Amino acid sequence: MKPLEDILVIDLSQFLSAPSATLRLADLGARVIKVERPKTGDISRQLHVSNLKMNNESPLFIAVNRNKESFEADLKNEVDKQRVLKLIAKADVLVHNFRPGVVERLGFDYETIKKINPKIVYGNISGYGDEGPWKSKPGQDLLVQSLSGLTWLNGNDGSGPTPVGIAIADILSGSHLVQGILAALIKKGKTGIGTKISVSMLESIIDFQFESITTFYHDGGEPTVRPKSNSAHAYLGAPYGVYKTQNGYFALAMGSIPFIGELIGCNELAEYPEPASWFTKRDEIKTILANKLNTNTTEHWLSILEPADIWCANVMDWETLFNQDGFKALDMIQNVRMGDGYEYKTTRCPIKIDGEYFTSTLGSPSLGEHTDKISQEFLA
Repeated sequence: MKPLEDILVIDLSQFLSAPSATLRLADLGARVIKVERPKTGDISRQLHVSNLKMNNESPLFIAVNRNKESFEADLKNEVDKQRVLKLIAKADVLVHNFRPGVVERLGFDYETIKKINPKIVYGNISGYGDEGPWKSKPGQDLLVQSLSGLTWLNGNDGSGPTPVGIAIADILSGSHLVQGILAALIKKGKTGIGTKISVSMLESIIDFQFESITTFYHDGGEPTVRPKSNSAHAYLGAPYGVYKTQNGYFALAMGSIPFIGELIGCNELAEYPEPASWFTKRDEIKTILANKLNTNTTEHWLSILEPADIWCANVMDWETLFNQDGFKALDMIQNVRMGDGYEYKTTRCPIKIDGEYFTSTLGSPSLGEHTDKISQEFLA
């Protein structure tokens, strides 16, 4: 039995942040009914992250909405609105990611909903919170990354701001919403009282930087200075970085600089015995390391450094990773099938509980696929 079985989630969200949260709830056993507008549905059905269609829909929608049911309803239509409110009255959790003000105009704000269902766990994600001068800005991942300071932690010094190459603010805020919802469900189980959970993408991505922000506040507010080359962390000292080898790239995390120099036959590194110098002379050390590591293959350096317990790794692309025994042992990819028989591969839930990973064979729903079934079950 999955831990969230018998939990009913009504999902009014679209795009990626909140749908990623309801995906995880579904993976853990909850029944997720996704309410979508007629004819168009969730905008992400046609919001393409690549020049690819899967069963005539976006891979984004296909990936983040598997294992859910689709109920077609126009929230601006009074008849449809009342039908959705009846579903919410029987639900354990409601999730949305409307901009502040929109949900009130639609009549699905927390104060209204808790009168219908006082025990509801009400979760919402916004871009920048419900107050302040930014509350109406579009909560789009690149924009949030750009405002948050994160882009100045990636890449090399002088290269300009560098965003993370995935929608990290979306995914993190979805993860934080799940944490809040699970905590609220525990509270509900103990007290019978519902809870409102609010998460913003900006707060999630700021929290993601807690280590560097704490450092900033306690080192005199010095500006962030990234390494001039081989950067992997704006604050950590040498050798932390990614280095080119004769046949690829090589990641080198922590370790004593003189000891690494001894292992790889680089006498110049013996001149940096003090750990403080690994920070103050970071660029010098990295240049020496980069020149040396480029003289041989990744496999050569791994064969020397790994047995000496130096933290290092090959830098792989997906094709290389997927052929590794270490990846295959995880059994991370599952096959799912849509209602019309279309099958596709996607990732599974990464959480193991009592030694068991949770998988599901159900793919994403077609628009309104379950409207009739849900109406007969809940609204008849």
